[in-house]
Amino acid sequence: MTELAFLPAIAIADKIRGREIGCLEALDYFIARTEKHNPAINAIVVKDYDRARSRARQLDGAAPAGPLYGVPMTVKEAFNLAGTPTTFGLPQFRDNIATHNATAVDRLLAAGAIIFGKTNVPPWLSDGQSDNPIHGRTNNPWDLARTPGGSSGGSSAALAAGMTALELGSDIASSIRNPAHFCGLFGLKTTFGICPGRGHAVNEDVQDADINVIGPLARSADDLALALSVIAGPDPTAARAWRLALPPCAKQALKEFRVAVVLSDDAFEVDESVQAPLRALADFLAREGAAVRFERPDIDTRRLFQLNVTLVRAATATRLSDAEYAAAAARAKTLDLGKPDYGTATLRGNTLSHRDWLTLNNERHRLRRVWNEFFQRFDVLLCPPTPTPAFPHKAEPFPERTLTVNGKQLPYGDQTFWAAYGGTTYHPAAIAPIGLTQGGLPVGVQIIGAQYADLTCIHFARLLERQYRAFTPPPGY
Repeated sequence: MTELAFLPAIAIADKIRGREIGCLEALDYFIARTEKHNPAINAIVVKDYDRARSRARQLDGAAPAGPLYGVPMTVKEAFNLAGTPTTFGLPQFRDNIATHNATAVDRLLAAGAIIFGKTNVPPWLSDGQSDNPIHGRTNNPWDLARTPGGSSGGSSAALAAGMTALELGSDIASSIRNPAHFCGLFGLKTTFGICPGRGHAVNEDVQDADINVIGPLARSADDLALALSVIAGPDPTAARAWRLALPPCAKQALKEFRVAVVLSDDAFEVDESVQAPLRALADFLAREGAAVRFERPDIDTRRLFQLNVTLVRAATATRLSDAEYAAAAARAKTLDLGKPDYGTATLRGNTLSHRDWLTLNNERHRLRRVWNEFFQRFDVLLCPPTPTPAFPHKAEPFPERTLTVNGKQLPYGDQTFWAAYGGTTYHPAAIAPIGLTQGGLPVGVQIIGAQYADLTCIHFARLLERQYRAFTPPPGY
């Protein structure tokens, strides 16, 4: 039984389907691990054990069905799971009990999964760590004094500690990518629009917010592919007219890939503890015969960062109350909104007129053309997920926080720069573990592909998993 903790979800499903272990037996195993390790980590903050056990008993009495048959898993707290609270970490929504499932949750259940809990997030899903007034702080199992990331930080911590077999997260500004990187996992920021986000909401919003996507976190690349096959595709309304047909990866070996590598940026420096493993990976790929070039799209990266933060904060502007919006709009009139810093771009995004948004959206679509031309010459672009490994918990107000990068204190908000790489322009990005720092913290690589090349990103991660580095559990778990 001990091997179940870190097996891929796809392998657990095979064992259950083959009657090597029962659904209830597997579920109780992960519940026991949760009860043992969760008090110190605080990753799984909503527990739905009774209903999960009832479902497991039903599945044990039925013929095996579905690719996730019997797999015990959790989902990010931001997804509606009927009968449980969806709070986004906000006290005013403490009693917001979901009456229906998110679309992706329904699809996971239809595939045979057993969802036994929900995992922690920061307030409004808006931080690179996961700490909120309702559920408290989630710790990284690699080092409890550090963050597991955010906003899918509970997701990554639960997976890394072997408390769940699979996770469903979301990502608008690296919320899948940085937690996977910080915890040594695999993750997939999907191409915008291919996975319906309905039910990923704390209110009655039914539209998918611009740039925001949902996607899996896992301990193997095969699990990313399996989960994507379950949750992807049009929602019931769109399904009347269109179908999703993601192109398979045409490459079979690493030597067949054309690989661009970006180690750092003049304006958004990356710590050497992250650069070094990425440089070592590039050397390995070159030895394997891949066509490796240190090249990036011809884009003004300072402007890319400013554009990304502005559009992200425009997408989340409905979170502001009328009073908060009025105060922000008044403040915006007193500032130079052309400044490139995170705070100014946030304020501009929160108060953007529709006319100005259309202008920025047109700029975004010009960038999509640049990326499309770039991916005529390359199959994937490799770059850092964030500028640092998992950092120590931060309690200061957001504007006062900094990150230590190569011995310098840099603005905390700058970490989202690497989310803009591909994110602004709707591209997919997989995360795969590639090493440890000298201090023993995980480092991941961001694998960006052309729009709708999700399966190429996953397959590249799969080849790295097989030939370079797979998931390894944190010490002590």
